[in-house]
Amino acid sequence: MPRAFYVGLTGGIGSGKSTVAALLAQWGAVIMDADAIARSLTAPGGLAIAAITRQFGPDFITAEGAMDRDHMRALAYTDPHAKQQLEAIIHPLVGQETWRQAASAQAAGQNCLVFDVPLLVESASWRQKVDHVLVIDCLPATQIMRVMARSGLEKTAVEAIMAHQCSRQRRVRAADSVIFNDGLTHGDLSREVAALAPRLRLSLHPAN
Repeated sequence: MPRAFYVGLTGGIGSGKSTVAALLAQWGAVIMDADAIARSLTAPGGLAIAAITRQFGPDFITAEGAMDRDHMRALAYTDPHAKQQLEAIIHPLVGQETWRQAASAQAAGQNCLVFDVPLLVESASWRQKVDHVLVIDCLPATQIMRVMARSGLEKTAVEAIMAHQCSRQRRVRAADSVIFNDGLTHGDLSREVAALAPRLRLSLHPAN
């Protein structure tokens, strides 16, 4: 069986990457969502909880048994070493689950696997693992507006998150394809994905 076509999907926070992933799924792509996997690992009973508790202490675990994301985020933004310690716990587990899902999709005969990886460009290894990098881009002001609207974060908090991601220019330079998702309606974005679908070995007719 020939290997599926591997697409790396990335973009800054608030770029619309998740919306594009959903549209690609309608065209038959199988989505491996690194953020969703990381959330499952740090949810109650998640595989990362024991190691996080040992490393950071019980104050970083909620009463329900999940990682306290707000508390951890505040620490990670002020202490680079703590951020590295957390990544050393989470990233290997995310990688294992990502490739387990990919192997399962490949075995099922899927022809396009999309790896939704927010920090794909920042990673030293991801570019070599995929056949095509698709970047979802938009203006920084649009990112801030979208994230504030959906999450209730203050502007300074969103800017702090963006500061820890690579620049738009670096992300676009790494891309094989770019969708500029600024000022587009959902229908416009759907048409952008439809135009790109054949390059990603996706069906010419989206699923209903």
